[in-house]
Amino acid sequence: MSPGDERGYGSGPSRTDDGYSTIGGTRQTRTRLPDGEGGDGYGTPRRPARSSRSLVTVVGVVVLLIAAIAFANMGGGGGGGNNGRSGSSGTKPDSSSTAATGTKPVTGKNGSIPSGFAHDEQGAQSAAANYSVALGSAEMFDKTKRDSILNAVIAPSAVNGFRSTLDEAYSARLFKNLGLNDDGSTPAGFTFISRTTPIGTKVMKSSADQATVEVWCSGLIGLAGEGSTKPVSDGWFTITMELQWVNGDWKAVTHSQKDGPAPVGGDTRASSADEIAGAVNGFGGFTYAR
Repeated sequence: MSPGDERGYGSGPSRTDDGYSTIGGTRQTRTRLPDGEGGDGYGTPRRPARSSRSLVTVVGVVVLLIAAIAFANMGGGGGGGNNGRSGSSGTKPDSSSTAATGTKPVTGKNGSIPSGFAHDEQGAQSAAANYSVALGSAEMFDKTKRDSILNAVIAPSAVNGFRSTLDEAYSARLFKNLGLNDDGSTPAGFTFISRTTPIGTKVMKSSADQATVEVWCSGLIGLAGEGSTKPVSDGWFTITMELQWVNGDWKAVTHSQKDGPAPVGGDTRASSADEIAGAVNGFGGFTYAR
């Protein structure tokens, strides 16, 4: 959502030999939606005509924090590891194990966030997808909930740096730009939405206890409600997350993002403010662990 390329960050090395694929392929996968939570028949809002700069303004803020999160490159440890792409478990999973019908979702929870991911590349992909959802959620705009999320997904060595940087990023100025109250709360009569939805994941490099994972995402952010001057808009972006195996689970040590890849906008009619507000309140977010 935020223009990561303009800020010059990006933890993972660039690769041009792997194409995006949602059906498996080397180190690529689709996320698996949990049984019984899906719904169908909902449409995708038409993208109103606007410049890419306005998209950055509207959607980028979801992680203006994530501009902040780029600081994580100072956060301990990094996903350096070796530059090769060896599997952490010694056996590379075949394409079917990383497809949508792969390993069942984890059963552990750290608060509302899944935990207990497998100590292999697929587990790292699942962790990165789940953590992208958490770090792009509306709960991040509440200081208490944000601290809880950071404690759940960030490595202990990096959590204090994340916390101080994000406390500064989630400022009254940011809230004002999003149409929120000075304390980040939602004005009466409106519904605030900030959601990140992973489309797929790809391992860029890995070793026994470190992994760099890219997560291709779509996102929504804005105020739903009659008369909103900050209507809900969508965006497409790729998150790069470096993970470490810490105390029996994957934890993030760095986080950066860049725009795209973005598809051509469809012709679906944009929904009214009431329809969007109803969808936000009526459709819960997914858990993406496989």
